[in-house]
Amino acid sequence: MKMTKVLFSALLVALIAAGSAFAGGGGGKPASKIVVTFAGTEAPSTGQSRMMQEVADILNKDGRFQADVQVNGALSGDTDDLVSQAQSGVPLVVPSDPGRLASQFNIPDLNILMAPYVLTDTSSLEKLPDTAIFKEWQSQLEAQGITFVADMYNGFRSFYTTTPVTTVADLRGLRIRGFGNNIGNALARYLGFANIGIPWGEVLPGIQQKTLDGCEVQVATAYGSAIYEVAKNLALTKHYMLQSSFVCSKALLDKMPASARKFFIDTIQATAKKYGAIIASEEDGYYQQMKGQGVTIVDVNIAEFEAAIAPLYTNNDLNFSPGLKDRLFSELGL
Repeated sequence: MKMTKVLFSALLVALIAAGSAFAGGGGGKPASKIVVTFAGTEAPSTGQSRMMQEVADILNKDGRFQADVQVNGALSGDTDDLVSQAQSGVPLVVPSDPGRLASQFNIPDLNILMAPYVLTDTSSLEKLPDTAIFKEWQSQLEAQGITFVADMYNGFRSFYTTTPVTTVADLRGLRIRGFGNNIGNALARYLGFANIGIPWGEVLPGIQQKTLDGCEVQVATAYGSAIYEVAKNLALTKHYMLQSSFVCSKALLDKMPASARKFFIDTIQATAKKYGAIIASEEDGYYQQMKGQGVTIVDVNIAEFEAAIAPLYTNNDLNFSPGLKDRLFSELGL
């Protein structure tokens, strides 16, 4: 359910006030609890939303935190807007993704984590936080006021459309909701569809009203949002290995006592690792439920889609640093 702008603004003011009410390193008298809200756009049933609820439950049980969870776009249907609010000092933890962060904070190399058909092994993300390159990205974000706390596998993204898609040619000219950033625009350019970067909450009505021909998204979100009601074709392109990149304000962490900050970060990272495995294990079940809702699933020729995307890398449209892929793969042990 969307909030009005007035209510949303009022809530943000309240969150800022609440977030400043706990003790930091300023030597003042300790306040009550550390207030934080986990805010996302996915349905409550998805692994990402359940992960945030579990983190909040653990934090609340600890006693030092007052954690709340707002999902399904309750605070905003625009992830970039939520991240901007966190950056401005609102005590939010937001699941963004590497492609969004790359565009929003002008760190092009971050796109490599979700670039089409680059990372395809979900287990590789378990090693990511320990790599030097990840720590460099964290430093670049912290210089802009945002801390990259954890990165979680959140499903492979494929195309859900009103007309069948079995080849790259079938996508040409379709109006598809995708990421409204550099990586989303690059995917559309080489696969030939029109990329429509609207908030997720507008997708189902957009397909109903025929202003969209479909979307590209992970299966748990597609099912949780009942996309099967309006798009009866699923092409298993698996072009992105989607990741939920959990970020919060650096100032929020800096205000926490050291022991609480460590508990906070450790809890998010451990729960992200746990739910990345859960999400991977649940995908086949979601595909079966899609079939049960009348969706036709096509196993496309992945090699054809990879070939269509190949110029993205030879042209270096995403402005990767020289040797970036080799360095990432080396540090991940791939």
